[in-house]
Amino acid sequence: MRSLLFAAVLGLAVAGAAHAHEYSAGDLRIAHPWTRPTVAGAPVAAGYFEVTNTGKTADRLVSAASPNATRVELHQSAMDGGVMRMKALPEGVEIPPGGTVRLAPGGLHLMLMGPNKAFVEGDRIPLTLTFAKAGKVVVQLAAESSPASAPAAMPEGHKH
Repeated sequence: MRSLLFAAVLGLAVAGAAHAHEYSAGDLRIAHPWTRPTVAGAPVAAGYFEVTNTGKTADRLVSAASPNATRVELHQSAMDGGVMRMKALPEGVEIPPGGTVRLAPGGLHLMLMGPNKAFVEGDRIPLTLTFAKAGKVVVQLAAESSPASAPAAMPEGHKH
């Protein structure tokens, strides 16, 4: 019985580790990059993750690219007069020293324009993030269903 319990606990630990993935670039730690599964022919997909700056100086996420998308842009969503609007951030986003920036549904996120295939649950989509100081780091976006805290779909009236 004890060995069966140990095997079950070990199995849960391994399963949890499969979903939690982290990357480093200089003083930056990139936690759990993910995207939602898409359908074939979807015009866009979104990428999310958290980046923590453990250093003493600010850095900046300046660009991203993926071989699975025509282009990748950094965007900010915000409510404007009751309508969710999105705007591109061509200057990138600052990662303050000792701070964490969260790219998540309804806020900062990456837009993968023109995905060249459907993202299926369990896929890993390569993504190169470029930071002003830390340089380039290749991560894998895990295609997975939304976390419970994320909205299931874009709010009514979403405009791009």
